Amino acid sequence: MKKIIVTGAGGGLGKAICERSVNEGLGVIAVDINAASLKDLEQLPNCQTSILDISHYNDTQQFFNQLKDDSTIIGLVNNAGIYKGESLLDYNEAMMDTVLNVNIKGPTICSKFFIENLQLNNQKGKIINISSISGQEGSSDALYGLSKAAIIGLTKSLALRFFETVLVNTVAPTMIETKMMEKIPTWRKEEYYAHHLIKEAVSANDVANTVNFLLSDESNHYTGATFDLNNGGYLR
Repeated sequence: MKKIIVTGAGGGLGKAICERSVNEGLGVIAVDINAASLKDLEQLPNCQTSILDISHYNDTQQFFNQLKDDSTIIGLVNNAGIYKGESLLDYNEAMMDTVLNVNIKGPTICSKFFIENLQLNNQKGKIINISSISGQEGSSDALYGLSKAAIIGLTKSLALRFFETVLVNTVAPTMIETKMMEKIPTWRKEEYYAHHLIKEAVSANDVANTVNFLLSDESNHYTGATFDLNNGGYLR
């Protein structure tokens, strides 16, 4: 059975990705810093859970070292992320470090060790990074917008350098009905909705559907691409 690793698996979006992947016949290694958030996923068939802070280099290296001999792991979904919904003027250094470490450093570390494991096993795989429309048109939270723009840059750079080993793509959703959305200022939500050409809300399941496509063989000619899941709300 082919397996994937999903970070930030305990949140609404992560759970939807895990559930869809299991339904498609994949094994899932669900990773989250919050043990309690993983409880529901422990009930899924072919889903194992692991508590991990992906921003800690040594802990993440150890996690991937434990998996290095498993050649069935062919996918990594870098989904973990933090959104504080604050003005830049209200950030202190510790808050900045937390957001950038989880949203940028974490996916970078996970990608490094995932690619190393693929090469060790002479295996090919796929990385799907979860960015955001905020990384394309900006965010009221500057640190979040910065971090999600960086994920798009990471995607392109990994795709360019490691194309012989891994296909790397990004999903950039608009607002999703998760706990994170509760922190978005009302005025910003109204701006987003006003620009949506399609009025039906994008759900966590919609994101999971796109991730499923990118993990499948149907996406084998895509790499370095950003998949805009935003109801036509940002037409470049």
